[in-house]
Amino acid sequence: MFTELNSILNTTPDSFTQGEFILLSDRQSDASFLIHHFLSLYLRARCKVCFLGLVQSFNHYSAIGQRLGVSLTQAKEKGQLVFLEGLKESLSVLIPQDTETGTRAMDFLRDPAVGLKSLYEFVRSGATSSGVGGREADGGEEWGPPVLLVDDLSVLLSLGVSTGAALDFSHYCRATVCSQLQGNVVMLARSDGRREEEEDGDDEGSERLLRGLTHQCSLTLQVQGLPTGFCRDIHGQVEVCWRRRQGDEQYKQKKLFQYKVHDKGASFFAPGTSSAVL
Repeated sequence: MFTELNSILNTTPDSFTQGEFILLSDRQSDASFLIHHFLSLYLRARCKVCFLGLVQSFNHYSAIGQRLGVSLTQAKEKGQLVFLEGLKESLSVLIPQDTETGTRAMDFLRDPAVGLKSLYEFVRSGATSSGVGGREADGGEEWGPPVLLVDDLSVLLSLGVSTGAALDFSHYCRATVCSQLQGNVVMLARSDGRREEEEDGDDEGSERLLRGLTHQCSLTLQVQGLPTGFCRDIHGQVEVCWRRRQGDEQYKQKKLFQYKVHDKGASFFAPGTSSAVL
């Protein structure tokens, strides 16, 4: 958990906005460190966390969590963390074993016609299981509002899922977690670094996914490379954009920060630019 980023977002484990859809993205950079920040933040806040880890193993997230002061293994054992290891689940679907030990969350790999219903049901079950919203979990623990983390949604496109289906999935997750349960959703989606040609008529791809998710979210953090190129002391910049409705108008405020990632966290520097638009 990065305290300087918490200060920028006016968030702490004891005080954070509920019902938010937070979109993380990157362009010519790597926004993975933000996923680790929000994971450690919400575990410290005693939220019930459902984590779709589609790009890395549980051990990877666990090792980084240890450096940030949280134990994912203990969180799983207590029932606070529900983790989907996408790599392992995908392998069990593509190379079936004699004994079924996984979930059915990745069934769309076996039969694309079923869509992402099973993955959504995994999220809904993980977010509404015992222990959410003050109800006691196994062992007498009580958890706060549910949080869904996805790392990263754009991986579904490379697995044959259409952009429209991925956006429908995010919409249903937002409706369930943010609106119905008053929890939060944090999704990472990567840009392929190029702008798609509108005249091609191809409505698929990471850029369209990002545009659709941007319309759904209330807060975006986009990690970018430095326009001046490599720098030893600064790894890149983060554009933070708050989106709020005031009557019939949508109010957007943007701030740009530079950052440096180190072993046990990240440092954020004074904003380069700030703007507010309607």
